[in-house]
Amino acid sequence: MELDGKVALVTGAGSGIGKATAMRLARAGAQIGLLDELEPELTATAAAIEAAGGRAVVLLADVADAARMERALQLLVDACGRLDIMVANAGINGVWAPIDELAPEEWDRTININLRGTFLTLHYAVPHLKAAGRGAVVITSSINGTRTFSNTGATAYACSKAAQFAMAKMLALELAKHHIRVNVICPGSIDTAINYSTQAHITGPPVWIDRGQSLLIG
Repeated sequence: MELDGKVALVTGAGSGIGKATAMRLARAGAQIGLLDELEPELTATAAAIEAAGGRAVVLLADVADAARMERALQLLVDACGRLDIMVANAGINGVWAPIDELAPEEWDRTININLRGTFLTLHYAVPHLKAAGRGAVVITSSINGTRTFSNTGATAYACSKAAQFAMAKMLALELAKHHIRVNVICPGSIDTAINYSTQAHITGPPVWIDRGQSLLIG
């Protein structure tokens, strides 16, 4: 298979896009590091991969926690010997509210998981990709960070997604000399569990909720 001998890390792998990505990479032959905070969901994803003949390593961590992320990356490399592919997918919609009603801690939680979490995943994964001599990075952003700016109250989410897009553009140039390819995907509405984590206190007509990522409760 095309990814035989390769090792991939997928964050937010317990459900949604993360789970689907992990299972697809496993079918292509990669060993998969499944990272999320939701142990039952991760265990189910691992079981599905192993039932199909693949190999998965379960990594429990909050992507916004530096110590846990560093430990998770090291556990994966210790178990599999290398890292070749990194998919930074974990994220939340967070609270959608008018800017004057959005609590500072609500803003911080969305930014911490979506943006700090992506940074920490890259920060601890890139040295292992460099050690492998080449690699691939995929960041899950959203159309809310690139072209859809009409979802009232989604300011924190849209800002985190726009920053992810900028991060990918910067790192594509920075990491090219190390033969590490960086891409960003910007899904629209996808039917995943993230919708159930969205908290909205917005009056008026219903708002469209982006469901572009898997659910992660930090």
